[in-house]
Amino acid sequence: MNRSALCLTVALFIGLDAAAEPLTLTAADGVEVYGEYWPSKDAPAPIVVAFHQAGSNHAEYAPLAARLNEAGYGVVAIDQRSGGPAFGGGNRTVAKLGRSTGFEEALPDLEAALAWSRDKAAGAPVLVWGSSYSAALVFELAAAHPRDVQGVLAFSPGEYLKDPKAVRRAARMVRVPVFIDQAVDGEEVRRSRAILEAVATPDRTQFVPTRGGVHGSSTLRADRNARGADENWTAVFAFLAKFGSSR
Repeated sequence: MNRSALCLTVALFIGLDAAAEPLTLTAADGVEVYGEYWPSKDAPAPIVVAFHQAGSNHAEYAPLAARLNEAGYGVVAIDQRSGGPAFGGGNRTVAKLGRSTGFEEALPDLEAALAWSRDKAAGAPVLVWGSSYSAALVFELAAAHPRDVQGVLAFSPGEYLKDPKAVRRAARMVRVPVFIDQAVDGEEVRRSRAILEAVATPDRTQFVPTRGGVHGSSTLRADRNARGADENWTAVFAFLAKFGSSR
């Protein structure tokens, strides 16, 4: 890449980062939930509501939001109350609360983000996206709010909750399109398949990478999955195409 092209690329990504808007939401139990919204230039546009993995925060999605924005999607990413400082970011929700909670306790945070995104989308599709433990919770979220969720993307889901059958039980109530991705790991593939097979809708996809895959949404980050990120993005965009966004 020549110098001028590199400068243009950097400028574009700086512009996308600068367009992020801070969010402060209030969960049903009164907990303040912090995050960011990367709006699409298209309006109305589908919104991806993205949830991070354990020990993490909304910074997990900063590079992914830029790519989704380019494809015409708005992106919401929050700091769940079960999280931490991974990916070079801080978790403001945990900091304000004073502690990181168990996984299940974060569900009201997901619900607050979904409600905000539903209103912001103004009738455009709203898709929920989970990473590791939140990939388990998005099935509970979609099952509990069937009118508000038009699609589910789950990266490395598993029965990570206290009830070892909770995710599959929720999946049996999910009737919207579902996409599952995971690491190139036999155990992760098996866990994903067990959940996918429980999903009520026939519109369900499990992508098993061949070039490279890592745990959670990091499979789409070139800094975590240099060999296989593009292959995984191709599968994601093939799934997203059914929701009508493109550039």
